[in-house]
Amino acid sequence: MAFVDYYQILGIDKTADEKAVKNAYRKLARKYHPDLNPNDKEAQKKFQELNEANEVLSDPEKRKKYDQYGKDWQHGEEFEKARQARRSSPSGGQQEQWFSGEEGGFSDFFESMFGGSAGFGGGRQARFRGQDFQAELRLNLREAAETHKQTLMVNGKNIRITVPAGIENGQTIKIAGHGGPGANGGPAGDLFITFQVEPDEHFRRSGNDLHVKAEVDLYTAVLGGELVVETLSGKVKLPVKPETQNGTVVRLKGKGFPVYKQEGSFGDLYVTFDVKIPVNLTARQKELFTELSKS
Repeated sequence: MAFVDYYQILGIDKTADEKAVKNAYRKLARKYHPDLNPNDKEAQKKFQELNEANEVLSDPEKRKKYDQYGKDWQHGEEFEKARQARRSSPSGGQQEQWFSGEEGGFSDFFESMFGGSAGFGGGRQARFRGQDFQAELRLNLREAAETHKQTLMVNGKNIRITVPAGIENGQTIKIAGHGGPGANGGPAGDLFITFQVEPDEHFRRSGNDLHVKAEVDLYTAVLGGELVVETLSGKVKLPVKPETQNGTVVRLKGKGFPVYKQEGSFGDLYVTFDVKIPVNLTARQKELFTELSKS
């Protein structure tokens, strides 16, 4: 397989620092993001390549291995050990071994290391585990609060998954066997999906708890009354005590975010009262407030 140059993908040279890597990735990721290029397979492929390049070059340890071993940086040390074992073993390394490799075969780097895709002795071929794939899935807050099906395209294939309720922003889950195919009878790699949960305009999430602001008019705050508050499961009526102060927080138990993989368990909803001062008062209303101030 042809060598993939991560530096070329990001349009930077090998002397680029971490800030240059980050800036290059952000600029290109915005350009090729699937949300801005729906149904464009080339853009989706480019976006995946950018994610892969950024994952390696933004991590100093991974970047060091990549510079040493090339595209197969994840498995270079394994192959190096295998080569040393092959040289030192009297049997020429007859024992069957498993290695992680690229989809569809060996990269140029390792073919040059071992002189082709033959095994380590006796004409026996090594079995290679398929490449792991990385993908990103964006959800809004309400999608993340419900168990549902999602279809995403990975390496040109549509994969349908079940997203459990309560998924966290930045959380990564593994779908076993949905990576690249193995070589010479080796197992398939895995698919790792990282979720990006977008902020909600109404609710603020903190773990499994939700926070929301509720406007209360001055008269209800002073005299008491009732307020309708929106929750993820619908609207509820919330009593307002007389003489409620601005910034008062009320907890609605069990009305928060679902707990990940704990069916029937929920966090709490915290409602902060935002008392609004009336404006555009009539002369009579101002007169009444003046009387109150003197009493």
